[in-house]
Amino acid sequence: MDVFRQMQAFTAVVQAGSFVKAAQRLDTSKAVVSRLVLELEAALGTRLLNRTTRRLSLTDAGSDYFERSRQILEDLEDANAAVSDGASHISGRLKLNAPLTFGNLHLAPLWGEFLKLHPQVELDITLTDRVVDLVDEGYDMAVRISTQPSSSLVSRTLAHDRVVLCASPGYLRTAPPIHSLEDITEHSVMAYSWWSGGDVWTFEDAQGKAHSVATHPRLRANSGDTCRAAALADQGVIYQPAFLVGDDLRNGRLVQVLPELRGPAIAIHAIYPSRKHLPGKVRAMVDFLVEAFKTPAWRR
Repeated sequence: MDVFRQMQAFTAVVQAGSFVKAAQRLDTSKAVVSRLVLELEAALGTRLLNRTTRRLSLTDAGSDYFERSRQILEDLEDANAAVSDGASHISGRLKLNAPLTFGNLHLAPLWGEFLKLHPQVELDITLTDRVVDLVDEGYDMAVRISTQPSSSLVSRTLAHDRVVLCASPGYLRTAPPIHSLEDITEHSVMAYSWWSGGDVWTFEDAQGKAHSVATHPRLRANSGDTCRAAALADQGVIYQPAFLVGDDLRNGRLVQVLPELRGPAIAIHAIYPSRKHLPGKVRAMVDFLVEAFKTPAWRR
């Protein structure tokens, strides 16, 4: 029980961003939360959080432990909710939002199977890369792609991916050589408008050191498909997730540029507003997607 409380306190601190907010979330005192996290670090024999007077940050060990402990706590919540009253009743309209490209490529092929499994459920699916407000806009749940899950919504990780720097062989044959990240500034770039970093593309090397380059896009689009199409037409360099360009890379239509640098990690999450009285249709969809993405198509 102590380990559970320690994990719960540590996870709440990370998600809330402070010991005070975590204490409020857990309906206890800051002193209790601080003690539980210190006990957890002592039991593990490692520091999980870097603490300063102004901010908290995760250590490498803390980052890994947070992901694992968060998943354990979510699984426990799901197990408890699965046997609650009404949780097994799977019917009604399920309103779901998902990103446009990912929805078409990797979710659309799944809907038929889900409907066969749950004949009393109706799906109402909206695809858009705009971040919708689930509560205000009446969505039961959403699938989102981000570098970190939302702290204000319940999140279940479906899969992990990375952003890849790539271009077509035709473009690379005629363009100046790319030996370093700085060389990208001299190249034609196709940029995704909704990227959280804007026109700054970030990477890390084999030692974990961060690198970045400020790009000057020749084409900017709110669709990854448009960027990919331009790259396939030999128009320049793109910075897109493997779930979009993985097949092109495997078949040689695109080539990874500066493969010694890794693009940022991203994750695909299923999110919904609350665990309390979670409808059976939402639980069924989340469990279905978790199973479907155990081996993502872009890794096969």
